[in-house]
Amino acid sequence: MRAFSRLVPALVLTASGLAQVPQPDPFSPDPVLSGLIREALAEHPDLRRADAAVRMDEERVPQAGVLPDPSISLGLQNDGFQKLQIGRMETSFYSVAFTQPLPWPGKRALRKDVAALAVDFSDAIRVRVQLGLEADVRRGYTALLLIREQQHLQGQQALFLEQAEQLARTRYEVGQGSQGDLLRAQLERTRLQQAVWSLEAEERSVVAGLNRLRQHEPADPIPTAAVLADLPEPATLAPEAVEVRSPELASARATVKQTEKQLELAKLDRRPDFAVTAGIMPRGAFDPMWQVGISISLPIYGRTKQQRAVAEHEHHRQGQGSEVESVRTLLRQRTEERTLQIQALHKIRELYREGLLVQSEASFRAALAQYEAGRAPFLGALEALNGWVGDQAAFLQTQAQLQAQHIALAECALGPTVPVAGGSLGSASIASGGAAPAVRSTAKAPGKAQDSGPASMKM
Repeated sequence: MRAFSRLVPALVLTASGLAQVPQPDPFSPDPVLSGLIREALAEHPDLRRADAAVRMDEERVPQAGVLPDPSISLGLQNDGFQKLQIGRMETSFYSVAFTQPLPWPGKRALRKDVAALAVDFSDAIRVRVQLGLEADVRRGYTALLLIREQQHLQGQQALFLEQAEQLARTRYEVGQGSQGDLLRAQLERTRLQQAVWSLEAEERSVVAGLNRLRQHEPADPIPTAAVLADLPEPATLAPEAVEVRSPELASARATVKQTEKQLELAKLDRRPDFAVTAGIMPRGAFDPMWQVGISISLPIYGRTKQQRAVAEHEHHRQGQGSEVESVRTLLRQRTEERTLQIQALHKIRELYREGLLVQSEASFRAALAQYEAGRAPFLGALEALNGWVGDQAAFLQTQAQLQAQHIALAECALGPTVPVAGGSLGSASIASGGAAPAVRSTAKAPGKAQDSGPASMKM
């Protein structure tokens, strides 16, 4: 019984350290996390494909501003069908003509502007891939730290249950306890072993997801020395700052500008284009002839062609303007939601640190002291332990969900916040402890693509 008493302060002090941690320095990022992000951004094929798409669109810009290709015409004019009369008849000759199309002034510049704005659009897609990839790595790393802290807490729980079983057996052998206490302690240890295996599988799954993001083998180890409290302190962002970072909003604005240029170009298409032709006709012994000419296109179908094109682009411009407002409104909503969640989770975290964990620890100590003195049943002490472990687990979940909101805010995601999922710590009676705040969103494994933007942003 004395050994059991000596164990309790060590367990409580170790677990209390989970709540009483120094504030991290946001300017000293975790080197492991920095390395994971760096590898993912350097190796992931989705980002390389997005970079290639940007370079491809950049190559189209100079092409759009070049004159149409000229053409060369070769001809032969001959008098009669019996034989060639070149040099014998004045009206028989060869001809070589060069023709250069010339668009109406301003059309080439507008086409170049349209192509340049396409680069802005593809660059917005690249930024979305980059932000999403970095967010996936941060979520996966946070989940890994959460699971490993849960494993540490699970180890403390296992140590207590082992000592509790020894104490129950000793009390039973000397006639001070019941067989039911011993059986319950053994049952809790069996339940905990199931959770140990489950948490190990969760850890391997998260490691495999992180390794996929950085293009490593699934089983490659990822050693960590940090804990959740070492991650950057979550902070809120002003809606204007989020709008500046949002690739969906940048994409929508680029599309509006591109549509405006296309509208101007459609209006200029009502103007005729030109073509200049110069040619020479050798006639053998006779002096050669030459010609210079200009041709003008006739937009005679303007009512059903060019004017319809102008109306088409006008409707498109109006629609894209509405898209910008829709994206901005949704982005502000998500920013407000995440700001409120971060503020609430900050308060909940402090409540755990300053109230719930302290009260849970006091309840645990009191239940153990009463059991040692023979004034309380074994189940009371066991339930107090499970409540204490449940509160510690809920505190870890609160820290993880705080990071999840912070990651989603930095990602400028238009979709719901993706939670950071951990594992189960075991005993069924743990449900009597604290519960982590719920996040209304759909769980996502690290590295899985997220549909967080309008259809126009999808690759």
